[in-house]
Amino acid sequence: MSITPVTDETFASEVVESDLPVVVDIWAAWCGPCKAIAPILDQLAVEYAGRVKIVKVDADANPDTVAAVGVTSIPTLGFYRAGKRVDALIGAHPKPAITAKIEELLA
Repeated sequence: MSITPVTDETFASEVVESDLPVVVDIWAAWCGPCKAIAPILDQLAVEYAGRVKIVKVDADANPDTVAAVGVTSIPTLGFYRAGKRVDALIGAHPKPAITAKIEELLA
């Protein structure tokens, strides 16, 4: 399973209306910590395929979504269940920390 790019226009359909729990990565091309966690998210998208959807929102290209979800620092990983953000991680975190949050999302 690959990571789905999400825009201001598709956020509601891809995240809020998703039947699966969703991890939303809000990132930017110039952000070093964002680049550091990208391979981890790629791995997790494969490991949790069919159970969790992982999407990316480019903060520079989608300011409406960034403002609407209250992100003030990137990278921010938002964890959504039934259309509501239930948790978040701000900054770069190691794979075990992200995996633990996904497991909580599935619990």
